[in-house]
Amino acid sequence: MISGGTHDGVYDFCVIGGGIVGVATAHRLLSAYPGASLVLIEKEHSLGAHQTGHNSGVIHSGIYYPPDSLKARLCRAGAQWTKEFAAANDIPFEVCGKLLVATDSTEHARMLDLYERSIANGVEVEAIDAAELSRREPGIRGVGALFVPATGIIDYAKVTAALAAQVQDMGGRIMLGTIVESIVETDSAVTVSGPGGAVVAKTLVVCAGLQADRLARMAGIRNDFRIVPFRGEYYRLPAERAGLVRTLIYPVPDPALPFLGVHLSPTIDGDLTVGPNAVLGLAREGYRKGSVNGRDALDVLRFPGVHRVARTHLRTGVRELRNSLFKRGYLAECRRYCPELGTADLLPHRAGIRAQAVLRDGTLVHDFLIERTPRSIHVLNAPSPAATSAMPIARYLVDQIQLPANK
Repeated sequence: MISGGTHDGVYDFCVIGGGIVGVATAHRLLSAYPGASLVLIEKEHSLGAHQTGHNSGVIHSGIYYPPDSLKARLCRAGAQWTKEFAAANDIPFEVCGKLLVATDSTEHARMLDLYERSIANGVEVEAIDAAELSRREPGIRGVGALFVPATGIIDYAKVTAALAAQVQDMGGRIMLGTIVESIVETDSAVTVSGPGGAVVAKTLVVCAGLQADRLARMAGIRNDFRIVPFRGEYYRLPAERAGLVRTLIYPVPDPALPFLGVHLSPTIDGDLTVGPNAVLGLAREGYRKGSVNGRDALDVLRFPGVHRVARTHLRTGVRELRNSLFKRGYLAECRRYCPELGTADLLPHRAGIRAQAVLRDGTLVHDFLIERTPRSIHVLNAPSPAATSAMPIARYLVDQIQLPANK
């Protein structure tokens, strides 16, 4: 039985991380255990400050992922939840659909593989030829495309804010600007400490995004991976070009990489963005080009898994770096499917940083990765489509909690 309030300063639940996954988890815990005491800790002075607030704002359908993966299952459920939650809370969203465009025979073969995966995943999809693609989107060229009608656009920061307000209405406490320096788990509780003091809880859930590996090591679990930051740079098209496309336009991705490629994305605010690329970063939270953080850089450069990734994907890494340094290279990626774009169309826009888990053997972790101890659960890898999947991830985490340990 979960008790309300704290007893001797001990919370029933503590959640670390104020991104959309952490806030959704706090919401789910209080929904599943009414009257429980809960505190959410976030080191920034606002919620959703990193991946949640720096993405394309896409409600993903679940087309890309292996049918038996967490991403496939949770993304499908999350797309439906996101639309329903937005409608119930007056959060603007639009189901505009997405076209995955194949520009050559190699991509067309991958496109057909994605079609079969979509069917296996229960995602509605339509294969169209070059003529139909041109009819639907006159500015786009390709040898064929997949149309995914369920894909949409939204502002995930607004979803997070609405969830946080409900968490507080249900009695949850949100502590911003709270840094975690120590996690100590005993048979009866978990103590989370930092410069501002300590929080003690019966159960801890860590949704730390770009800092997930550091908090995992702090808690004494899994030292065989690192979060590697991949900087995703975006451009914005001029206002007069915002109507260039009506749907999201994506390339057919390389299945060896966990990135979706440079895409044209209408936003819910009426802009049209291009991006992101994926450049190995030297600062986990440095959004300005050329940002370097000494600790983050050493983490990347010292980890053998990163060296193996670099050797395996050397050509891709060099291309991404070149396109980051030279706008014409970046433009060439876009012009493969949108030939009318020019360098003057690429205006500065904010960047994002993807938290990508890399194992010691050089494996890029493609699926969500979650580990638990008797009194804690750690989300170790939750890049896209984590924002779409936030509430199903939260439900999955809450289902992992062993109730006898919370008595």
